[in-house]
Parts: sequence; C-alpha cells; structure tokens
Amino acid sequence: MPATLLHSATAAATGSATGVPVRRPRPVPPGPLSAALYRPHQLPDVWQLAVSEHRAVIGDAHQVLDAAERRRHAELRIAAERDRYAAAHLGLRRLLGAYLAVDPAEVVLDREPCPLCAGPHGRPAVPGADLHFSLSHSGDLVLFAFGPTPVGVDVELLPEPEVADELADSLHPGETAELARLAAPADRLTAFGRCWCRKEAYLKGIGTGLGVDPALAYVGTGERPTGLPGWTLADLAVPPGYAAAVAYAAPRSARPPDGQGRSDAGPFDVPAGSEIRNLSTAYHPLLP
Repeated sequence: MPATLLHSATAAATGSATGVPVRRPRPVPPGPLSAALYRPHQLPDVWQLAVSEHRAVIGDAHQVLDAAERRRHAELRIAAERDRYAAAHLGLRRLLGAYLAVDPAEVVLDREPCPLCAGPHGRPAVPGADLHFSLSHSGDLVLFAFGPTPVGVDVELLPEPEVADELADSLHPGETAELARLAAPADRLTAFGRCWCRKEAYLKGIGTGLGVDPALAYVGTGERPTGLPGWTLADLAVPPGYAAAVAYAAPRSARPPDGQGRSDAGPFDVPAGSEIRNLSTAYHPLLP
C-alpha cells in the first residue's frame, strides 16, 4: 500500500472542513415505493427503517434479493438477525431501484476494490451507476445513505457504560482524553457512541472500514463533530439508546488542491511497512 494513501493526523485536527448540525433521517415506508426518487445532487439523502415496522413485508425479500443475498440470509441462525438482514437489503434494493429507475430485483450490487489491499471488499457499489450509497444496521434500526460523492453511514446500539469505558482506549488519544474528562458515566457513554459512529461512518466512506485503526483519525467526542479534510461529518437524530452519523466527501471541485480531500484517502500517515490494526475480526460489541 502506498504511504501516500493516507494523510497526516495533524491535518485532521486543523482541516478547514467542519461537522454540521444533527440531521434527521427520512423514514422508509413498508412495501414498494410509490414513486421514483430524484438523485441527490449535493447533500446525501439519509433514510431510516425500523425492522419491527417492516415485518409484514419481510416475506417479499426472497422475490427481490439476489442469490448471494438469499444465501447469506439462510446462513444466519438467529431469527432476529435474519429479519434485520432481510429488511435492510429489501429496503436498500427498493431505494436503489427508485433512484435508478429500475426494478429492485434487477439492481446489481458489487464492491469496489479495497484501497488498502485491492481486495473485493471496499465500498458497496452499483456498477455503472453514478450514485454512492452506504448501509448500516443495529438492533431494530437500519440506516441508508445515498449521495453524489462517496458516503458512509453508521448506527449503533449503545453498549453498557463499562464496555464503552473499555473501548475508549481504541479511539484517538485526543478523544480518549476528552472522554476521561467527563465525570458522569451517562455523559461518557453518549459521547463515546457519537464519536464511534462518526469514525466508522468516515472509515466506511473511504472504503477501508475497520481495516484501519480507528485511533488514527480524530473526529471528536463533543456535540458537533470535528471535520476531516475533504469530508463532512454529521450526527443523525435516532431513537434513544442509539447513536448514528453520516460522512460524505466534498465534490471534486471543492477538495483541497494538495490531494488531502481525495475520496479514497484518509487524514493520517501510514509509513511503508507499518502494521495496520484490524479490529473487524476481533470481538467488538459495536460491530453489526
């Protein structure tokens, strides 16, 4: 992996991009969408689905999902996980179909190459479609984001306070210090949740996911996220007990000329030959 793929942590803390106020996702109605959707031209569209409100239509999934999705669904042994997967992928296909003006069952889903290893597990994509998207689910909630530039979304059920305290050491040192200054466990839990979701949304957006150590990018734990060069972060209004965020890349014309805002780049240096800690294969209560 080229050392230039990822940029300096100092730039992350001092970049001109900033976080934006909390956004409220749009609800996904159960059943087929009644009309086509206009593609987003600037800000991403963010949608929210409650699995419990879509149980009546989950049976439609096998008529819409492709063979790989049906196989993955069958591999899930817990009924709640099967329902969540079916509702999430049925909702994704119906939304993509409405944006792309095609039958949801005809949407072809693929993966871009991973920017770290070039393997087929980078950002999800529809080949040939100029529409970026991201999906996340946890508990009863599913979030979708669609945009004209690379986008990542993340939603998490908040863990127990003691679990959040243990996981705080996996964050950027500045974020860990911010959490340590909060005396009330409830305040630390809220701050940890929004920080983690901002971070994972951004890492999904650049296509690496947790293949990159989450301690390397600083997004902040405060009420408004800290911006990253070439990217905008926003917290999302979700029901109590959850945290959520969306990250999206600036249009190419608005990105810094030195390349710090490249959609495939992050704001930290990885020297050649250095180890990248991969948390995606370790036990982690926040992973979907």
